[in-house]
Amino acid sequence: MATDPVVVSHYSDALCVWAYVAQVRFDELDSTFEHEVQIDYRYCSAFGAVHQKMHSGWAERGGVAGYAAHVQGIVDKFEHVHLHADTWAKVTPTSSMPAHVFLRAVALVDPSAHREAAWAVRLAFFAQARDISQRDELLAIAEQGNVSHVEVERRLNDGSAYASLSLDLRAAAEQGITVSPTAVFNEGRQRLTGNVGYRVLEANVAELVRQPTAEVSWC
Repeated sequence: MATDPVVVSHYSDALCVWAYVAQVRFDELDSTFEHEVQIDYRYCSAFGAVHQKMHSGWAERGGVAGYAAHVQGIVDKFEHVHLHADTWAKVTPTSSMPAHVFLRAVALVDPSAHREAAWAVRLAFFAQARDISQRDELLAIAEQGNVSHVEVERRLNDGSAYASLSLDLRAAAEQGITVSPTAVFNEGRQRLTGNVGYRVLEANVAELVRQPTAEVSWC
């Protein structure tokens, strides 16, 4: 008898370097468990107001330049991701919200294209130093992919993408999610935040996949 897939709610911010590093892990999770797991990609607001964040958190640590060096130090530890020299140092988006509402629009147009679009947005910023707070840049990403930028722009203009993003932000606030990325599963009883290795993700999900529906989880 078929069972419902384990739902993993994945909250992230498009400008978060740890979400950039971790996306490959969630891609692998999706590939490994295939029809047994459903990853629900959602967004939180870690970089909703970038200049305020830099002023409050990095003013005494070199400001944006200090943060750029911090991000470079993180990326240097991983072979599967790269950082453009101008990212953060010269290209500093004002907010991650335009990218998030754009990705909500993509999901409304074609849900199957959402994950690929999210990766394209992250690559555009981190690897190519493109300002993903600019709508023109985001629509160019849609045009380069397999999603109609006309349909995406329609969802932006009619407000439906904003409504969809609002649901993400409300859900994140209700669950107290402030860290990107955060994975929530087991009906909210389990949560993994930040730089969590793939084997940790896999072990937690595997236990839920194996668990009979009538058995109380021990994990």
